[in-house]
Amino acid sequence: MKKAIVIVLFVMLIVANVLWGALDIPLSAMVDILMGKEISAHPSWSYIVWHSRIPQMLTATFCGAALATCGLLLQTAFRNPLAGPSILGIDSGASLGVAIAMMLFGGGVCIGNMSLGGHIVAIVAAMGGAICIMLLLSVLNSLLRSMVMLLITGVIISYITSSLISLLQFWANHDGLQSYVLWGMGNFSGVSTEQLPLYLGLISVGLIIALLMMKPLDALLLGDRYAQNLGVNTGHTRHLLLLCTGLLSAVSTAFCGPITFIGLATPHMARFVSPSGSHRSLLPITMLMGSSIALMCNLVCNLPNHSVLPINVLTPLIGAPVIIYHTLSPHLTWRGRKKNV
Repeated sequence: MKKAIVIVLFVMLIVANVLWGALDIPLSAMVDILMGKEISAHPSWSYIVWHSRIPQMLTATFCGAALATCGLLLQTAFRNPLAGPSILGIDSGASLGVAIAMMLFGGGVCIGNMSLGGHIVAIVAAMGGAICIMLLLSVLNSLLRSMVMLLITGVIISYITSSLISLLQFWANHDGLQSYVLWGMGNFSGVSTEQLPLYLGLISVGLIIALLMMKPLDALLLGDRYAQNLGVNTGHTRHLLLLCTGLLSAVSTAFCGPITFIGLATPHMARFVSPSGSHRSLLPITMLMGSSIALMCNLVCNLPNHSVLPINVLTPLIGAPVIIYHTLSPHLTWRGRKKNV
């Protein structure tokens, strides 16, 4: 029953994200546009639906699923309920790449005869920074052979990148600093129709890899030794998990900015719906709920007759209470619970 409610809510949010937006378009006109008819009185409405609302809906759907999947994979791998996509420092690397491009090079980079600027340079810089951190973590993963040490290394990398970003902010001019701050607030409107196939393709590859890892992930919950006794190659699984989370986190951050709390909070919400703990049911539910949260935030940020809000204004309001409840619930004594003698 709970799973059916999640699926229905997901479908309703998809429809709502197409029907409603910052510009109020009548329902009858919306139906005509989706049927392929032209609205002669308002030709711009068709462009808004096909080149703004539908790309935003798809971007939010895949970004939410990607971040939620990263959170679940990392919480399983580290057996830590507070692990999230930012824990390995990959999104910090993407942020550093964007900070260098916007605050050091003024938002434009020249490579030979080719000049990159605007949103394109932000995507290229974010992907470059994230890939550099992924390569570094891959090398360290082969040397350390310990998920705990990899976790500590990721935290250290995050601190180092944050320090470098602060240094760049100190020396940046007003325009570069403003561009970086706006990118850091996160949004789902930055993926154009031309960029959408690349974005959806990369995210889909990461999600498929995650779905293929459901059985090894269940074994990892029981510990590395037990997983090895079941025939699971833990070293190969660790490399594949790093590749999957790195790809999903890098692409999401590069195209949408550093979206917070979705990856951290969604797996806990999914466990209320699927308490069994098996990734065969938990992983798909996590993907659906991550997409639903992202779609809900996108819908609220683009309400009719209101200015567009940044995504990161809303995600902490949803994710923080979930994390607080999960952290405090084991220590709370409810009135109806019997005391241990």
